[in-house]
Amino acid sequence: MNASNYYRYASHMTQVPVAYEYIDEGVDFEKELKGTYLDNYKALWDLEMKDNPTENTMLGSVNYEDSTAEFSTGRVAFYPNGVWAYSQIKDNDVADEDLAMLPYYMGFPNESKYAANSIYDISWSVNKNASEKDKKATLDFIKWMVTNDDAKKILAKDMGFAVPFTTFDSEDFQPDNPLTKSALKLESDGLTPIHGAYIPGQAWADGVANALLEYAQGTGDWNGVKKAYLDDWTSAWNDYESNFGMLPPVHK
Repeated sequence: MNASNYYRYASHMTQVPVAYEYIDEGVDFEKELKGTYLDNYKALWDLEMKDNPTENTMLGSVNYEDSTAEFSTGRVAFYPNGVWAYSQIKDNDVADEDLAMLPYYMGFPNESKYAANSIYDISWSVNKNASEKDKKATLDFIKWMVTNDDAKKILAKDMGFAVPFTTFDSEDFQPDNPLTKSALKLESDGLTPIHGAYIPGQAWADGVANALLEYAQGTGDWNGVKKAYLDDWTSAWNDYESNFGMLPPVHK
């Protein structure tokens, strides 16, 4: 739960019960949450606290490098992270054939029908106030990354990223990353990926992280997490709407 690490629990993992609530409601955004599956999240979080090498009172000091080392050296069996972590895991004690990607199983309805979670919470953007020269240079660079053969190999082979672009249409431009291959196999086996929900900003994730850490350390209880998760979700989206004059689109 060090600042370098907590996004995986307070930002990424929290999106999963939200996504399942959206599935129930038949929408892809709501400004108010019911918290239908918050107890499912709690069950997994409690399990992660129980079955990890660090005392709960010390979780705030464990950083990204620590937890990656625990996994890549075979000290722990499960490691909440994305396919991008392969570049830090490979060439250590854990062999490629022993690596796989699993969905976040929390006891959701019909979860056996769903594949790994796809989190898209960072996007490229071009500043409308930039010069025309800089705008063109930015767009040219983005296009180069997904069309130039050398750039495509860097993304897919050197960095091991998932590359869901039509320009990566040959095996030469597909990642060797076993985590990516495992995640894609779940989909090719007919399972439906769970797409991450929009979160209302970093301040909301920070609040959830602080509440989770207090709960882990025993200086707070689960009600604090529930408040940060549910009440602050709505207030954060209200602030977002006030500041930006818009909310994410709703498709029913």
